[in-house]
Amino acid sequence: MSKHPTIAEHLEASGVSRRSFIQLCGMLMATAPVGLALTKGSVLQVAQAIGKTKRPSVIWLHFQDCTGCTETLLRTSAPDVAHLILDVISLDYHETLMAASGAQAEAALRSAIADNAGKYVLVVEGSIPTRDDGVYMELGGKPAIQVVRDVAAQAAAVIAIGSCASWGGVPSADPNPTGAMGVNSVISGKPIVNLPGCPPNPYNLLATVLEYVTMGKLPALDEFGRPKFAYERVIHENCPRRAHFDAGRFAAAFGDEGHRKGWCLYKMGCKGPVTHASCSTRHFNEIADCWPIGLGIPCVGCTEKGVVWSMGTFETVPIHLATPPDTYPPIYSGTGGIKVGAAALVGAVAGAVGGATWVASQRFQSSQEAGVERVATDRAHAEKLKASSGKPIEKKED
Repeated sequence: MSKHPTIAEHLEASGVSRRSFIQLCGMLMATAPVGLALTKGSVLQVAQAIGKTKRPSVIWLHFQDCTGCTETLLRTSAPDVAHLILDVISLDYHETLMAASGAQAEAALRSAIADNAGKYVLVVEGSIPTRDDGVYMELGGKPAIQVVRDVAAQAAAVIAIGSCASWGGVPSADPNPTGAMGVNSVISGKPIVNLPGCPPNPYNLLATVLEYVTMGKLPALDEFGRPKFAYERVIHENCPRRAHFDAGRFAAAFGDEGHRKGWCLYKMGCKGPVTHASCSTRHFNEIADCWPIGLGIPCVGCTEKGVVWSMGTFETVPIHLATPPDTYPPIYSGTGGIKVGAAALVGAVAGAVGGATWVASQRFQSSQEAGVERVATDRAHAEKLKASSGKPIEKKED
């Protein structure tokens, strides 16, 4: 096998079946059903295109983070999926997963950069402290801000994974003592993709990397540098509790009747109506309920820069038509006299039914009278014929 094998060659050498690889490609197509160039064609065509691509070199740096984004890459529902992901990409440097440390780790980083200069994808996890010349975090005796700039200088593209790397995240919350910022605030001149989330879905990362190395371009991005295939729609549009929102059924507190019945969490502070993410359609670990709203917890808006860490947990976001339309019936109706509108409706229906009944009865009566007249006419005509011919006329049954 060559020093830089294709994805298909490496998978075969690692003992990964073609069936498992095709299943992964199917997951990627489900992750990005619209707009991602990789999804054009059948699953077999996508697998063939990806398989011919050389394994992309990935250098993964950690800064002010909790390592949750790394955990989401590894904690998939089946171990072979995580193994397959790591076989598809060439993870040449990752402080959490590598065995080396100290001077050996520094040497591994320099080697990874030298062997793949201008070709590797830099993944940054965690925010960058910038205050006081970045003295609040050092790696190998260098400020974090210098490390990320040095490594990004020779990268082909940069991916900021997680809300901390995208916006500053938790470390940037007021009063932000370290001056924590997102990657795009300290790096320029390089294509940068933001994958916000706390944590983001690992398939969004894999789809972005494979699109870049297979098609030679990044996926279409929105104004905040997020891939449209994963962040174009708000969670509210495909939320499994959307029907309760439309019908005006809202949970008011944890454990109340509405909460137990799975009603909408908007009035408990759910940020789903303004949060652009694919959580409601691309679930974590392939488990339908493995995300906040699925577990009965309001969305905190972790993919939105102006929402997460800046709004109260139970503070509601302003949206259009926060209450159900008037065309829907109320959840609870009081007892008492019938309202004017309802009475008018009942009267209109009764009138329509009564009118239809009268018309039908008139038509029936008219048809009966017409039948009697026709029988009388036929008998009179028969009597005339009998008188004129003198022969008896055979009587027929009416």
